[in-house]
Amino acid sequence: MPRNLDLTALRSFVSVADAGGVTRAAGMLNLTQSAVSMQLKRLEESLNVALLDRSARTIGLTPAGEQLLGYARTMLKTNDEIFNRLTATEFEGELKLGVPHDIIYPAVPAVLKCFAADFPRMRVRLISAPTRRLLEMFGRGEVDLILTTEEDCGPEGQALVELPLLWIGALGGSAWRKKPLPVAFCSNCIFRSGVLQALNEKQLDWFMAVDSELDNAVEAAVSADLAVHVAVEGSLPPQTEIIDHGGALPELQPQNINLYVLKPEDHASKAMADIIRHCYAKPKAVPQLVTA
Repeated sequence: MPRNLDLTALRSFVSVADAGGVTRAAGMLNLTQSAVSMQLKRLEESLNVALLDRSARTIGLTPAGEQLLGYARTMLKTNDEIFNRLTATEFEGELKLGVPHDIIYPAVPAVLKCFAADFPRMRVRLISAPTRRLLEMFGRGEVDLILTTEEDCGPEGQALVELPLLWIGALGGSAWRKKPLPVAFCSNCIFRSGVLQALNEKQLDWFMAVDSELDNAVEAAVSADLAVHVAVEGSLPPQTEIIDHGGALPELQPQNINLYVLKPEDHASKAMADIIRHCYAKPKAVPQLVTA
């Protein structure tokens, strides 16, 4: 049958070890000397070992006591962290994080999980919207942090990483070989105007096969090989691949993933921003290409 150690007695034991005596430890713990001595006695009896060497004027640790000390410090630290995180009320409320639909994966789930572990009493509202709308919301103070995909970075933001903007199509698809080229875009996609301009400059005929306000409508058309689209490296929708077009399609301008924080001095916002920076600092996997 499992037995449990008395954390109060462990705290007294660590205090005696640190203070070098029962009297001083009792003062640190705001307890009487007899209370501390009784806790130490119960601890020794429960373990059936002597923890303190009382043979000299100054109390020392026995070999068993030295072994216990490290465990005791770890247990008390864990105990204190649990109480601080689950009972603290200074970090309550809601944090609003805005992220474009196409870069929620792979980083954002890890960000949310890590933040929830550190701030269990705070709610995070994840707002998925196009970059332009998120920037407008940020300017009105309606979101606490936003991630954006932009060629440049605004004065209030920080560029986290620069990634290639790539042509994507269906798995094993051939839509990219069609003339005119069928393309699919959301009406408010920030990549749309730049990509269409690049097609025009390369003098490629194209037509808008899908013009929708919904990202999933675009993704469905692309995965069905009805059109091509673009995505930043590492954030391809399901059932799509990078097109290795061999120069048949224009090269596109790389994009920054930028971070904007409304109140950088706010502790919770700062913690969320630090987690985001850490996630985007990790090395990226090399993407697989669709061969022509």
